[in-house]
Parts: sequence; C-alpha cells; structure tokens
Amino acid sequence: MNLETLSVIAPAKLNLFLHITGRRDDGYHELETLFTFLNYGDTLHFKERPDQEIAVAPLPGVANTDNLIYRAARMLQQRYEELGYAHKGVDISIDKVLPMGGGVGGGSSDAATTLLALNKMWQQRLSLAQLAELGVSLGADVPVFIHGHSALARGIGEQLHTVELPERWYLVVHPQVHISTAAVFTHPDLIRDSEKLPEQWQLAQQRNDCEPLVKKLYSEVEKTLLWLLKYAPSRMTGTGACCFAEFENEQAARNALEKLPEKWHGFVAKNLNKSPAHTALGLEK
Repeated sequence: MNLETLSVIAPAKLNLFLHITGRRDDGYHELETLFTFLNYGDTLHFKERPDQEIAVAPLPGVANTDNLIYRAARMLQQRYEELGYAHKGVDISIDKVLPMGGGVGGGSSDAATTLLALNKMWQQRLSLAQLAELGVSLGADVPVFIHGHSALARGIGEQLHTVELPERWYLVVHPQVHISTAAVFTHPDLIRDSEKLPEQWQLAQQRNDCEPLVKKLYSEVEKTLLWLLKYAPSRMTGTGACCFAEFENEQAARNALEKLPEKWHGFVAKNLNKSPAHTALGLEK
C-alpha cells in the first residue's frame, strides 16, 4: 500500500432501530441502537505534503473550522505532536455522495475515515480505542465507524457490542429535506422513556423512537416511509431524513428504485458487518 497517497471509502451507516431509554442530567440521551454499514459512501483522497499544512477541499456551505474532516485531521496532528510522534501535512479531497443531515452518518463517517487513514499514513501510532476516544468529541457516531463492525450501541452510543448481521439489500431514500439532530433531541415531544431491550429480542419488532416526531415535523419523511411501504417494511435511520426498506436481493431493491419519484434521491446498497474503510486500509478489529 502506498502511504503517500490513499483513497478510502467513508461508508454510510443505517440505524436498523433506535430506542431512547432516558435522558441524563447533562442533557445527553441514553440510547439503544443497532448499527450496520453499507457498501456505499463518500470517498476521501489523502496526499502527503512535505510541510505540516492540512489542506481540505471546501464543502459547499461548510466553513473550514466546522468541517469534520479538517477538525479530525487537525486533532490527530495535535495528538501526534503531544506524544512526540512524527507526521507530515496532507491534502484531502472528497467525492461527496452522502447527504448532509440525512441520518446515514456522512459527517461522522468522513471524520472517522480521516482519523483511520491518517493514522495509517503517519505510521499507525494510535490504537482503534485511542482513535475512538479522540473521535467521540466530533460526534457520538464516530466511534462505531472507528471500530468498524456492526454493533449494538448503548449509553450515549459509546458502549459498543459487536454483532453479526445477515447481509441484506437496502433501498435508501433521501426526501431532500435537512434535519437537525440537535433539534430532534431537544424537542419536548421526543419519546424518551422506551424500555431497554430484553435479553431475547427480534429485529422486526423494534422501531425508531425519533420517527413519530420527525414524521410530524417533516411531511416529506412521512410520505417517503409510506411510499417505501408499498415494497417492503420501511423505517427511518437515525434522526432522518433518510428512510430505508430491506430486500432479499439486489434486483428487487433496484426494481423499487426505478419507480422512485423524481423529487427524491435514492440508492441501493448491501449491508456489511465490516466497514469497507477497514477493508481498504487492511485494518483488523
């Protein structure tokens, strides 16, 4: 592997369910959620620089200081400096396909992939646990992308329990609305008192506790869920706006995609237990 240049996928994730079981005194919510990765996502390109500059291609409407890719790179650079490890600068560009505010983890995945790729490029000085500890300050979903395996997450999302899920095909639809995660989690009508999972549970019987509120606030999300329901059981991922339906095979998912209303955007992808970013970088759990 050429460590002077790297191109790595930052995969989408789905929350196959999301339960909110309480709210802590510090305002964070206690969750139970099931994460899986998709073989579809943004692609990040890294090229080593001879100086120590971090240059990130701009994203429309996102200031550099708010760009999670830049913040992740700078955070790792500072951590290396604190530990006395050598590093160089980097040019980073992105082929962006995941929607912002879509609930498929685009920003968190980009940040995690940046940490993983640069740690590899800079001679892999930090463990996955150390990277996850760094990354959680960028977003609660970043650690699951760092650890890179389908997982049941508890706590505020930081307690990860590896699971093996059957591979399925998904049609994911973005109804072209942007939803603020913070706005959902601070809304007074959000469900916050779900019972914790029993020891034995079935995926089909679970739900997304954010879905009733988001459907009420964003009619396009409700319309998307109803449209998908014509083909398979539908659910929203994360705090939205993306919704998905599961299919037994790729062709069935693509047949539904062909009928997607033009006002929405959609894609077909297969879930993976191991993150394709880990596969590309040759990382082991």
